Amino acid sequence: MAPKHFLQFKDFSRDELDYLFERTRWIKDRFKRYELYQPLRDRTLAMVFEKTSTRTRVSFEAGMNQLGGIAINLNRDDTQLSRGEPIEDLARVVSRMVDVVMIRTFEQTLIERFAAHSRVPVINGLTNEYHPCQILADIYTWVEQRGSIEGRIVAWIGDSNNVCRTWLQAAPIFGFTVHVSAPPGYMLQADALRDDTRHWQGFSDPVAACRGADLVTTDVWTSMGFEAENEARKHAFANWMVDARMMSQAKPDALFMHCLPAHRGEEVAAEVIDGPQSVVWDEAENRLHVQKALLEYLVCGRVKP
Repeated sequence: MAPKHFLQFKDFSRDELDYLFERTRWIKDRFKRYELYQPLRDRTLAMVFEKTSTRTRVSFEAGMNQLGGIAINLNRDDTQLSRGEPIEDLARVVSRMVDVVMIRTFEQTLIERFAAHSRVPVINGLTNEYHPCQILADIYTWVEQRGSIEGRIVAWIGDSNNVCRTWLQAAPIFGFTVHVSAPPGYMLQADALRDDTRHWQGFSDPVAACRGADLVTTDVWTSMGFEAENEARKHAFANWMVDARMMSQAKPDALFMHCLPAHRGEEVAAEVIDGPQSVVWDEAENRLHVQKALLEYLVCGRVKP
């Protein structure tokens, strides 16, 4: 049978995602009670990094270790990719030696090419187009804090990047709406909206996008791979910093999220990210727990509680 991959958020059904959240809750509870749970003993995760990382590497490596398995870290310079080996050949070889692969790279097509030639499940740890593991953690954090996200409004303020695109994939699956506000030239492109256009609304005014929102979220103005545009982006995004004025337009009990790392004074004010509505640290920790549930599911299938 062909392996199950997680390359985009929409690769999983609502039923599968609900199951992952149930497993996340159970696994996290065991973790908090210091109870050993190691379903992946003698299993190996290969982590291929073409983009640097803190949270992705620590959460996957620690998570695999906590599940009883082993994680191998492979930077681009550690592999023959740096000498031009086709990614298809790397997939054919590595997938004969490990049980699951996580890749953090540039173009989505690279991870799709790898997965097409892999014998084992492949997880998207981040590409230029999508960041599905982040949105798993974000939605789980919402569910943990507030319950169902169905019918809610998520305000995305800033660059229409990979995280924003993944929120848009999640919206029709869970039945919520995304308000997207970005400066001219950084708004969503037509190809990002092919999946579903009923669950999002564009705003030229970020304050208006926050009005009535249940969750306000953002990301850095300059994602990895776009560093040459940094100064231009700082100028373009000057009015898109999430501050107390924007949060005041959201619902009184609205939450604030950020996938991190954050630049206080740029995309978010310190008073917001360090304020009482911020759940960014819970959100960051939950990367560990949802990814453990994901690894368990991809390697072991559904397990009984």
